[in-house]
Amino acid sequence: MDRNDYYGGDSTSLNLNQLWKRFKVDATPPATIGASRDYNVDMVPKFMMANGALVRVLIHTGVTKYLSFKAVDGSYVFNKGKIHKVPSTDMEALKSPLMGLFEKRRAGKFFLYVQDYKENDPSTHKGLDLNKMTSKELISKYGLDDNTIDFIGHAVALYKDDSYLSEPAIETVKRMKLYAESVARFQGGSPYIYPLYGLGELPQGFARLSAVYGGTYMLNKPECKVEFDDEGNVCGVTSEGETAKCKKVVCDPSYLPEKVKKVGKVFRAIAIMSHPIPNTAESHSVQIIIPQKQLGRKSDMYVFCCSYSHNVASKGKFIAFVSAQAESDNPKAELKPGIDLLGPVDELFIDTYDRYEPANDPSSDNCFISTSYDATTHFESTVMDVLSLYTKITGKTVDLSVDLSAASAAEDDF
Repeated sequence: MDRNDYYGGDSTSLNLNQLWKRFKVDATPPATIGASRDYNVDMVPKFMMANGALVRVLIHTGVTKYLSFKAVDGSYVFNKGKIHKVPSTDMEALKSPLMGLFEKRRAGKFFLYVQDYKENDPSTHKGLDLNKMTSKELISKYGLDDNTIDFIGHAVALYKDDSYLSEPAIETVKRMKLYAESVARFQGGSPYIYPLYGLGELPQGFARLSAVYGGTYMLNKPECKVEFDDEGNVCGVTSEGETAKCKKVVCDPSYLPEKVKKVGKVFRAIAIMSHPIPNTAESHSVQIIIPQKQLGRKSDMYVFCCSYSHNVASKGKFIAFVSAQAESDNPKAELKPGIDLLGPVDELFIDTYDRYEPANDPSSDNCFISTSYDATTHFESTVMDVLSLYTKITGKTVDLSVDLSAASAAEDDF
């Protein structure tokens, strides 16, 4: 059941009329930016790692047959006032202007160690125990400077802040391997893929699959109210005077506000433009990560761009997003470093939302609540939340060791 009249809840994609209705209530979209139906603007913009957990889930469930994807052109990092392509292999490290000559050699050796590392083959470990050693200790063995650590940790391993440095190095190595394998998968400029027609296609794909197995999906059900019995266990859901009985409820935080706690706020700028983001090699789809240190922040800022080539905007139009975990009360000022990278924009919207985490014990009330979407522009953290919910509900772990070639990579989609 969904109180909205569209699929996907918070992570839906809106056309121009819906976008204006949400942000500029009384105005109408200018004709100069194209037809409303040509647009699918994501409210929570995220790319997928080509070899990541979400792609594995889509293959495992068979939802891939309802979707078409396209590789994302570029993956960049902001460093010392400039945008650079993220190197992910020893060869790319040697070419990267991010580092001086000697640093390139050291980084190349580190990337080579990571590429060759196999968890089950001690001969590739070079005598290092990555379960005991911290990421900081491993990186310092290769003598890399703070600058290099910054882009490896944030733009390759995709950590949101620097706390990973004091955690076991094995996780950082696994994340770096996932990034490099995902880049190799499509020989493109990035490890990411993105569905044609936007992320609103994902929940619709799952809704179709659910129908095949006898699931019922109800949109436009206002005032969904969760019902509890005398013991405090969930027993049903009511809307418009009708109650559907159930033993378990799975929902986002907005349906059970009394069982969640606020953990932060996300600021996001949405821009419609007539050009790609400058300094990204004319990329039609791109992610730029701005590591926290570059802006003196506590967490990273993310820039995301997609365009008409993914069927989410009118011909010649680009949609860019700047997202960050809020650290002030002024979204426009806080997002300015990211917005400044976009060049001239035709339209700009500022969105803010609170982030919540469940504060209940599902074993005592049978309510399984997801965590709000974070500011990252990739799905890795979201999928981990979904998989842990699945395990709590069923007691089983999903086996995601799928044949990744089941999603064949054509030039335009797979």
